[in-house]
Amino acid sequence: MKFADRLQQLPKASHLAALQLLDAQGQVLATLENKPGQAGSLALYAALAALYGGQITPAAATLGLEWYAEHTADAQQFPGKHPNIDRLMAWAQGSEAYAVKLVAA
Repeated sequence: MKFADRLQQLPKASHLAALQLLDAQGQVLATLENKPGQAGSLALYAALAALYGGQITPAAATLGLEWYAEHTADAQQFPGKHPNIDRLMAWAQGSEAYAVKLVAA
């Protein structure tokens, strides 16, 4: 399934202004905003967090890479081009879970 098709199946994220990814100390590692170029990633990360108890675990990251579909292969060929996918690739190989803080619109 292509990424655009997957997005159609995910819950809408229009109620969110942003999503923050937090480390174990509660420090913000990244912020995904609900704006062009990031809205799809915001929806994907929010759906993963909903499935995995408000966290991005290694299993969640692995599923996220499947959901990114064709963009995952592009990210593997061009590191740095897709930072939200690069993050999931690293986290899928680790053992830590990262908290997700949803910021309402």
